[in-house]
Amino acid sequence: MTDNSHENVPSRQRRRFAGISSRAYEHPADRSALVALRKLTGFDTVFKALSGLLPERSLRLLFLSDSVRVSEAQFTHLNDMLRDACYILDLEKVPPMYVKQDPQPNAMCIGLDEPIIVVTTGLVELLDEEEMRAVVGHEVGHALSGHSVYRTILLFLTNLAVKVAWIPLGNVAIMAIVTALREWFRKSELSADRAGLLVGQDTKASMRGLMKIAGGNHLHEMNVDAFLAQADEYEKAGDLRDSVLKILNVLPRTHPFTAVRAAELKKWSESRDFQRIMDGHYPRREEDKDTSVTDSFRESASHYADTVRTSKDPLMKLVGDIAGGAGDLGGKLRDKFTGAAGGGTKGGAQGPAGGSATGEKGTSGRPQDPDD
Repeated sequence: MTDNSHENVPSRQRRRFAGISSRAYEHPADRSALVALRKLTGFDTVFKALSGLLPERSLRLLFLSDSVRVSEAQFTHLNDMLRDACYILDLEKVPPMYVKQDPQPNAMCIGLDEPIIVVTTGLVELLDEEEMRAVVGHEVGHALSGHSVYRTILLFLTNLAVKVAWIPLGNVAIMAIVTALREWFRKSELSADRAGLLVGQDTKASMRGLMKIAGGNHLHEMNVDAFLAQADEYEKAGDLRDSVLKILNVLPRTHPFTAVRAAELKKWSESRDFQRIMDGHYPRREEDKDTSVTDSFRESASHYADTVRTSKDPLMKLVGDIAGGAGDLGGKLRDKFTGAAGGGTKGGAQGPAGGSATGEKGTSGRPQDPDD
């Protein structure tokens, strides 16, 4: 990493958040997990010890030897964006950034001792300047939150799971950890999307970038409002079978679905929390040491309770009904799972057959998820 003297300022007037804590933009579930980890005695020591086992040094040498390092001499526009992002989020040191030849639009922030940002040529060629600025801010947000450490662990364990798949129960134990890490990382992506918006300070550009990642460089053929409508339809459509399939589809992913990310970011951009940050009212880094684990978990629990209460998803609605003491639980479960309006024989008979067909459809041809 190189020192950031903050001599470079953003190319257009953008608000700077001096001393901002990552808690300002972190998703409640992401934040509670990180606060708890950081409070664990010896946590840093354990991860430093693991650094000797992880191929981090090898990765650094690989990127140095087989990618292009962003600097004042190479990819200067990305270098300016990177310094701008660090200036806005007040990150003291600028992480090394590399451009890797890969047609798949992708970006990541990895590293145990120091974060490294990597973007692919596919992503650079896909996005315009303001869209790319949001992505760079997204990755700098990962660096500020300390996500690169856990991302590196996830990469290592995922590779390890493949190598020990032949060992009885060995793969099961590792995949249990990987599944938990993926769930956390999906929430961390929502946090980093918010950081990208704070850096770019252009909601439309952030929306366009996510839409392009989903549909490619055909912006004239796409519409942000229609794209956001997809997320709404995805959340509320179908019955309990669809809710289960959504869970199964997302489990192997490290990232939330792109339309869902766009809807989450749009919602946050219109929230009071976002406006308070833009007005200069946000938690400072110097206050992080006084952060309460209990308060963070309470906030996370409150967020999930609110999510269940307001969700349009059939499964979440059922959970809300159960929590609210809804009567005739068996009937409600049957009707919601079969999509039937009533408890007739037709709905009950179609349930198993429909579930099987839908299940086979949902588990085949699962798309690869980008790591931006």
